[in-house]
Amino acid sequence: MRTLTAAMISGAMTLCSFSASAADMTIAVFTKNLTNPAYEAFRIAADQIARTTGAKVVHFVPKHPDNVDEQKAMVDQVIKDRPDAVIFIPVDDVAMVDSVKKLNDAKIPVVLVSNPLPGQFVTYVGADDFEIGYREARYLFDNMGGKGKIAVIEGTPAAPTNRERVRGYQRALAEFPGIDVLGSGIGNYQQPDARRAMEKLLAEHPQIDAVLSANDSMALGVLEALKAANRTAIVIGINGILPAVKQIETGAILATVDFNMFKIGCTATRAAVRYLKREPLPDKVLLPAEVIDRTNYKAWLVPVDQRTCPEWSQVAR
Repeated sequence: MRTLTAAMISGAMTLCSFSASAADMTIAVFTKNLTNPAYEAFRIAADQIARTTGAKVVHFVPKHPDNVDEQKAMVDQVIKDRPDAVIFIPVDDVAMVDSVKKLNDAKIPVVLVSNPLPGQFVTYVGADDFEIGYREARYLFDNMGGKGKIAVIEGTPAAPTNRERVRGYQRALAEFPGIDVLGSGIGNYQQPDARRAMEKLLAEHPQIDAVLSANDSMALGVLEALKAANRTAIVIGINGILPAVKQIETGAILATVDFNMFKIGCTATRAAVRYLKREPLPDKVLLPAEVIDRTNYKAWLVPVDQRTCPEWSQVAR
């Protein structure tokens, strides 16, 4: 059954034939949830490219965050509707392998985004999550003078982004023996889940000097828990979402690493259009990460819906 709401759709799916004309292109865009601002930024970016190229974008988003069954059902629906291309962010890199195989068997071209998994793709667009996690942790540990007690708030355990970021944390921790990890909690990349995980850690540990969060939504949940407990700690995140950047401006968050889902959304949608217009594509496009802190945060204060997508030549080198 097709599980969609009006907010998830920018048009009805139609049976489409391959065409080099952007005006005839229908692109199905799969994102993980409606709760993480990073994925909202991705959808805004896809819509912007659609407007500038004349392509039609249709969004598929699980009603329940990161729900495997819903995303599988949406893939089955898309195979029936046969768009010209699919932009795919899998909710789970293991559970969604069979669905990707179905898309491959149906000969529907797929641009894979953010979470690598087996299959045939016209290109992959993302960032190096291991490097992002490593840079985030090193930045925090340097700020702490190489010593102190920290807690870690991880994302969704099944997500490869989480596994790679945590692996980056482990590399940084090996370089800073003075950092003591008191414990970790699972925030599932969601603000409410992170708040609950942090509340538990605060109850267990009377002193937490800093919190290493695997994304900004969870960092915001950590701030809520700290405020409710009348506690303070250094907090750092990943994504560069506007609410987190505003907290950098106030000093409540130390920094975030720019895993820029807006730029990734722009790039993935441009890649789909380029493929359908038979223009060249690299096998992979990795966007560089940048630390956002008090020295440069103002550039990220522009609301996502007011940003302009970069040109292809600026991201694909």
